[in-house]
Amino acid sequence: MAAQRSVEIEKKFDVDAGTPVPDWTQVPGVARVGAGEERHLDARYLDTADLALARAGVAVRRRTGGPDAGWHIKGPLTDGGRVELGWPLSDDVPAELRSELAQWTTGPLEPLARIVNDRTAYALFDGEGGVIAEFVDDQVRATDLREGIERAWCEWEIELGPAAPEDRDAFFAEIARVATAAGARDAGSASKLARALGR
Repeated sequence: MAAQRSVEIEKKFDVDAGTPVPDWTQVPGVARVGAGEERHLDARYLDTADLALARAGVAVRRRTGGPDAGWHIKGPLTDGGRVELGWPLSDDVPAELRSELAQWTTGPLEPLARIVNDRTAYALFDGEGGVIAEFVDDQVRATDLREGIERAWCEWEIELGPAAPEDRDAFFAEIARVATAAGARDAGSASKLARALGR
C-alpha cells in the first residue's frame, strides 16, 4: 500500500502546566479559532540498537488515537519541514515502511520510547474558512524504554495548514510574539522523541 505523504512545518514552545491558551486572533490573518478537540495519543517509537535512525534525524512510530493513527516515518528536517509518511494501523511493522527505511538502515528495529500525549487541538481559520494552521496544547508523559526513565512536560505546537500564508517566517514570528506574551518559551528540544530520550 502506498504511503500517505505530507510535509510537516511547525513551531514548538515549552509551557508550564495550566498556562492559558492565547487568543490566536491576535495573529494577523487568523479570523477565528475552532473548538478544541480532545485527543489521547499513544505512540511507540522504534530504532536500531545503534540508533541509526536517530543519527539520521529520522523517527519511526506506531501511534494510536487521533485522526492519523497508524505507522509513521518522520524524515530529516529539510528547509524548515519534515516529510512524513504514514500507513494504516497494524500490529506488525509494514513491509512498505521497512523498504522506505532501507535508505538509512536495514537493521532490526527495537523499542526505543513510549510517548503518551493528552492533546487539545484547535484549527486556526482565515476569513474565507481556510485552515491556516493547527494549534495543539499537549500534556506529555514519556518513557525512555532503554533507560527506564520517565519524563513529563507540557508544550504547544503550531503546524501550518493548507491555507498557510506564503510568508511563513513572518507568520511564525507573530505566533511567537503572541505565545511568548502568554508565557511560552522556545522549545528546549527539537522533538518529543528527543526530549523523551533526555536530549
